[in-house]
Order: sequence, then structure tokens, then C-alpha cells
Amino acid sequence: MATVFDNPAELLNAVGNHLGYSDWLEIDQDRINQFADATGDHQWIHVDPEKAAEGPFGKTIAHGYLTLSLANLFLPQIMTVRNTSMGVNYGCEKVRFPAAVPVGSRIRGGGEVISAEEVKGGVQVVVRMTIEIEGGERPACIIDTISRFFP
Repeated sequence: MATVFDNPAELLNAVGNHLGYSDWLEIDQDRINQFADATGDHQWIHVDPEKAAEGPFGKTIAHGYLTLSLANLFLPQIMTVRNTSMGVNYGCEKVRFPAAVPVGSRIRGGGEVISAEEVKGGVQVVVRMTIEIEGGERPACIIDTISRFFP
């Protein structure tokens, strides 16, 4: 369930708050293949199950940038800002990929507000999202997402 902010100004008092977790999402080979087609990255560790079975991960793995892109799916599941004219992705900082995501894994995002400040016409918030692998020892991705919300 998403943490709900009634308006963008409420984000200013949320620094240090954990926002909760998204739903789990299974990473299947079809999603990996679609990402490979969309980006042109058809490296065998992602799209060739037979060769990948003999590789370092024992099966295909999701692209790091596929995992990163899913922050866009997870963020609205963990945070809702009401009474806005719009919200925009402004960028990201400090992206890391501590662990590979093997095909068939389930991942989810969790987030914490690490900063919030007024910007021209709205509020900019930085949420540190940790994308974890179910049963994994290390997260798949850690990213500081930057969003702007306008009343």
C-alpha cells in the first residue's frame, strides 16, 4: 500500500520516512527479451538460455538497466502525491547494481525519502529506492530517484 501525501508540500516533512514496499514482480524471459529488443542489447547472458546455463550465473539474467527502469513501476506503488497538476521524473543519482537478477526471480522496490526541497512552482523529492530480490542476500539495484511534484 502506498504512502499517501495529500499535497506536494507534505513531502517537505517526510525526510527520513520509509515509504513501504511495492508488490513483487516476477522477471520472466519474455520481459528480458522485450527489453533486449527495445534497447538492442542482445548479449547472451540475457537472451540465450542454453549458453547462459553454462555461464557465471547458471541461467539468463535481467539487464541492469531493465531492473533500473522498473523503479518507474515501483515508485507509484510506494508513494502517491495527491492534489498535483503533474509529477515528473527529474533524474536519478548514485545507481548501483549489487546483485544480478536471475530469470524467474521476484523483485520489489522499497523506498525512503532522503531529501525534499522547494523548487520553482513545486517540490523536488529524492527517494532512495532499493530493489530487492526475494530471498537474495544483496539488493539488485539501489537508486536515488528524483521527482518533482507541482500543485
